[in-house]
Amino acid sequence: MSDLKKYIATRKKRDRKFAKDYDEGFEQFKIGVMLKQARESAGLTQEELARRLKTKKTAISRIENHAEDIKLSTLERVASALGKQLKIKIA
Repeated sequence: MSDLKKYIATRKKRDRKFAKDYDEGFEQFKIGVMLKQARESAGLTQEELARRLKTKKTAISRIENHAEDIKLSTLERVASALGKQLKIKIA
């Protein structure tokens, strides 16, 4: 385990607010990463995806880098533009 991972694990055990905020932030980050990976696997640039969604490249960048509070309808539109289907799972 890296020093960073050790630090995070220790801090999460000591500080509930840190643990909650870290986990929420990671989930938001993960959504953006998944969207970027889906776009790249579809062989599209941000600009090409933006054209398909009738928006600007900056909007795609913002979604991929700051996916907090993203609407489900936006996720569905992005998935559709990528030729994919949005699936949500509660585990």
